[in-house]
Amino acid sequence: MDQIQQLLDKKKAITYLDFNWKNIDIQCVQALAEALKINTTLVTLDLEFNKIGDQGTEVLAGALKINNTLTKLRMRGNQIGNRGAQALAEALKINTTLITLDLGNNQIGRQGTDALAEALKINTTLVTLGLEFNKIGDQGTEVLAGALKINNTLTKLNLRVNRIGNQGAQSLMNILRINTTLIELDLCSNQICNLDTMTEIHDKLKVNYINKQRLQCLQILCLEKLEQSNKINEIKTLNPIIYTSCLTKYQ
Repeated sequence: MDQIQQLLDKKKAITYLDFNWKNIDIQCVQALAEALKINTTLVTLDLEFNKIGDQGTEVLAGALKINNTLTKLRMRGNQIGNRGAQALAEALKINTTLITLDLGNNQIGRQGTDALAEALKINTTLVTLGLEFNKIGDQGTEVLAGALKINNTLTKLNLRVNRIGNQGAQSLMNILRINTTLIELDLCSNQICNLDTMTEIHDKLKVNYINKQRLQCLQILCLEKLEQSNKINEIKTLNPIIYTSCLTKYQ
């Protein structure tokens, strides 16, 4: 609870909280959620391997609809089922700052996957989504693939150990013929037997990665030209997303 109190102290600019393996209860989760609604400095929150469950996840999801500074949330191993996933999905439709969401080692099935897929069609900031060791299966994978037809910001998706077979792998392969942003897709330890499908998935991801590197190089060159002409701040106004993604590497 001391760490949560620090979030409420404006004099302490807390950016990272580690609650992994702390066995936190619902009262602690509720206090944490209330703090997140107020705090403006926390960037990374690790809550791995507790017993937060659906009820606690719903409480945290409510805070994510208000918080606009948290970028990484890790909730692996928290007994989160469909209800919790649905609550997080609703938050993702509103939240515009979360970049990484790890929901691995939970109990998310078809309903939760459907909700997350719908959120991915709307969300424009999430870059990494971890769903390993859940219960997604072929049908859930097909739904996620449908979302990737629309989403153009997600670059990393972990689906290892999800009972995915050839049907699910095929749906992902088909979408990768359209999707140009996904560069990492983990399908290890599933039930995929079609090696040709896996090879094509690997090749498509490689093409996306190469094209992303080329785009970044072009963006950096543009920033260099703008810097030379003393107009680098103009791109920040015209396209803040490109400016933010390139400036760190440029500097």
